[in-house]
Amino acid sequence: MKNLKRISTLALSCFVVSGLVSSCTDLIVEEKDSLVVEGSGGGFIAGDAEALLEGIYNGLSSYTDQASTYSLNQHPSAEMIPPTRGVDWGDNGVWRTLHGHTWDATHAQVLNAWNELNGRSYTCEQILASNPTPGQAAEARALRSFFMAQIMDLYGQVPRRTVDQGVDDLPNVMSRSEAFDFIVSNLEEALPVLQPGAPAAINSTMTQASVHTLLARLYLNKAVYTSANPAGPYTFDNADMAKVIAHADEVTAAGFGLDSDFFKPFTDQESSERIFTTEANGVPRNRWMMTMHYDQGGFDAERDGPWNGFTTLADFYDTFEDNDLRRFEDVGSNEGYGGLNKGFLIGQQYREDGTEIVDSRSLKPLQFSRDVPLAGAATEKGIRVIKYHPADKGVYMLLRYSDVYLMKAEALMRSGDNGAALTMINDLRTMRNASALSSLTEDAMFAERGRELYWEAIARTDEIRFGKFNRNYQDVTNTEAYTVLYPIPSIAIASNTNLTQNEGY
Repeated sequence: MKNLKRISTLALSCFVVSGLVSSCTDLIVEEKDSLVVEGSGGGFIAGDAEALLEGIYNGLSSYTDQASTYSLNQHPSAEMIPPTRGVDWGDNGVWRTLHGHTWDATHAQVLNAWNELNGRSYTCEQILASNPTPGQAAEARALRSFFMAQIMDLYGQVPRRTVDQGVDDLPNVMSRSEAFDFIVSNLEEALPVLQPGAPAAINSTMTQASVHTLLARLYLNKAVYTSANPAGPYTFDNADMAKVIAHADEVTAAGFGLDSDFFKPFTDQESSERIFTTEANGVPRNRWMMTMHYDQGGFDAERDGPWNGFTTLADFYDTFEDNDLRRFEDVGSNEGYGGLNKGFLIGQQYREDGTEIVDSRSLKPLQFSRDVPLAGAATEKGIRVIKYHPADKGVYMLLRYSDVYLMKAEALMRSGDNGAALTMINDLRTMRNASALSSLTEDAMFAERGRELYWEAIARTDEIRFGKFNRNYQDVTNTEAYTVLYPIPSIAIASNTNLTQNEGY
């Protein structure tokens, strides 16, 4: 019999399941699957480790999508709301259920994220079984940990299929605490082999700095991931906080630091904050298209047709002081994009020549309002958010230094050194032109993380760690504690009896 060449994702039977749903507005660059060879008896034969690894890095551009993992991490938070505007963004309620915490095991984005993350994790298994160099193996272990950490965070249980398992063999499943130990062990194994990493315009490979950042995040959330009750209460161990601080200090020692220009890391300019990014094909176009009004397009032919989608909530907008530089930046005349400013867009919107934009549907001046309903929203409702700007687009950041800085400050606070933590927070606030705090509480720390990291797909994890995920705020109809974990997709449960459905679903 002839050897069969098969696309790598086909080897994931009972692991990555069918039923992917794509939005008509997806603009991500599709991942190019590398071919691996399966022998006549179905056994795995080593493929091209370099090509497989490059395929993984190319596929990171999918993180710029507004759906999948981004939607699961951002929409259930109090930073974002996805209003339905007439028939626009209805999509059978897929967005509204994320905001209201009313998803179930058949939710399209719950399935999409599960498939993507598990598929990439398996490709890393293939790399490790394809005679990689020590450096390639270290990158594959670090990348597998990156993907597995997200599965652990979102779903709790983490399946693992190895290449010696046949397509009819069910993947083993790690509990959340088992997955935590496995991920940490793999990152620590990869760490000394990887390149150190240093600030650059594009940092699109796994480095020691990336791994230190991931380890800091893991130890900061260890109390959540190893808790008997996923909803808490959580006990943060001083030894874990010491590890957060040590790993954060390693990233700083590698030359990374805060950028005094808040919006600079989101541009095509050099920045000291970019620890791990997409490659050049990972332009974050979706990040502005998903929030801009239809009539804010037309800057050039390529940029026509924004989608008039997601907005922030007025309560979150109000957490910023008026002069906080993270709140707003006037771009001036910027390569034909003048009038489209950065930060939070509220009130009358303008063209570059200063003329008022008119809503082509209502024929009224385009004035973004503070208020926005989840359903039945008019086209102008809601405060828009621009962090990545079309005039100076760069690559998309997956890990950045501001998060590392704030993780260290939080670890200092949780281990009892409020004075040092307060100094760090006030140094940051001074840089952002915000007034100094006189004291530091958990609420203040949580709020500062929100002001610095808004719309960067970290809000859900932060809200859970700070005990704020199940708050009752606008249009959230389910505040039950079980929603801190997503359900395992029903199709995955049906295909792998080693999985058990999470409580509440």
